[in-house]
Amino acid sequence: MTSRRDFLKQSLLSAGALAALNAPSLAAASPRPPTRFIFMHRGNGLWPRVCVPPSLDKKAMECENRKEAIDADLDGHDLPEWLGPLAEHRENLTILQGVSGKMCTTGHHSWCSALGVFKANERPSSIKWATVDFELAKLFPSPAGHIELACFPLGGGNARGSLDGVATGFSARGPQQPNYAFGSPRVALQELFKSVSSDPEARTQYQLDRRVLDFIAGNEGSIADSLSGIEKAKVQNYADSVEVIRERNRKIDAMASTIRKHVPQLDAKYLDPAVSTFDRQIGHTEVLLGALISGLTNVVAFTVDELGHRYTGIPGIEGEKVNMHDVGHGKSIGGLDAETIRELARTHHMTLMDRIVKRLKSVPEGNGTMFDNTMVFYFPDGGETHHSHGWEYPFIILSGDNARVDLRRRYIRLPNYGQPGHSTLGNLYTTLLNAYGNPVEHYGALDTGLTRFGHGQTGPIKQFLRV
Repeated sequence: MTSRRDFLKQSLLSAGALAALNAPSLAAASPRPPTRFIFMHRGNGLWPRVCVPPSLDKKAMECENRKEAIDADLDGHDLPEWLGPLAEHRENLTILQGVSGKMCTTGHHSWCSALGVFKANERPSSIKWATVDFELAKLFPSPAGHIELACFPLGGGNARGSLDGVATGFSARGPQQPNYAFGSPRVALQELFKSVSSDPEARTQYQLDRRVLDFIAGNEGSIADSLSGIEKAKVQNYADSVEVIRERNRKIDAMASTIRKHVPQLDAKYLDPAVSTFDRQIGHTEVLLGALISGLTNVVAFTVDELGHRYTGIPGIEGEKVNMHDVGHGKSIGGLDAETIRELARTHHMTLMDRIVKRLKSVPEGNGTMFDNTMVFYFPDGGETHHSHGWEYPFIILSGDNARVDLRRRYIRLPNYGQPGHSTLGNLYTTLLNAYGNPVEHYGALDTGLTRFGHGQTGPIKQFLRV
């Protein structure tokens, strides 16, 4: 017989409901559109040297080589070749270098570290607080609260879920509360949009789930009344969790006509369990766009890959299952050298960013478009190299016109580790939270290694805050 706990776990996994457990109730409708955040992170490091505009002048390149501060307008500068897909979004683009994260778990796998700014491992007990994407989701509530998509690894780096299932993700809802992510576009599409599915069986299942939840809500409340102490608290928590799901479903049902207009129409190849990595990433991108445009969510975490994921679909070696760990160690595969494979992968990631920005720029909102109220971040989850140490986390950032942070059309290198003005991941995320309504003094753990330099570590990066 299915236990109450098992039923709740399966129900909560649907439509990202685990994220909703910690989400506050929806705020009253505001005339100002919500800001949307997309965090795209990848494994196997991102070398700072490949992010430098090749057209920087001699003086700027000397500063770059010494890792000293640079703030250059991208207008008139050539972009690194792999950033070519973003060329038409230059006005919205910032390349940010020099942010450290030595307080995070680095190396092969980082789990929640890069989004949470703390040391983490595969155990939920290592999760200290909600990751920054969940903190931002609280500021801009939505029915689904937060959605996470992933190209899962099959060995190490997560809970070892299947590529196509729903498994432990790389974000966290709160202390000791890992999030769950959709591993395939097919499963994500089925679960996120099943309330408006054209499949009669899916609609019937959705209605059955609703009735079961209604029954449990009344039953659990009655049981709780007859209990006391810890048992009463446990049962009441179950009842409260069910009520959160019911409220989410009511709000989704009220949006049905809007959601129905934006259900992603995916080609069969994106729904195939054997979909290639490149196509899996495209499918996930279409799902996240549908979820954002329909209003299901305002915040998406997208694990574009993880070191343990076996890549398929790389141009020139489409049939190979590429071990990115081998690539990290410089091995050639299928006749392609490691540097070429890395560049092909990250160039493809930029085509995903381009797809997101173009689509959101095509959707009217207020006096502009949806992209005006969107920020997209691409960064390595472990840092600057394959065997990273957290000295640097390069970021590629695309910001709409209404962004409340000054991160547009610039190449920025912040002062090097230990230099006055150096900033960490915690400072960057504190900047975002402060700019968008959470006046937290500092987000994340501090780097004890920086204390010997005598510079303050807390607070936002003030040069990024709009006055």
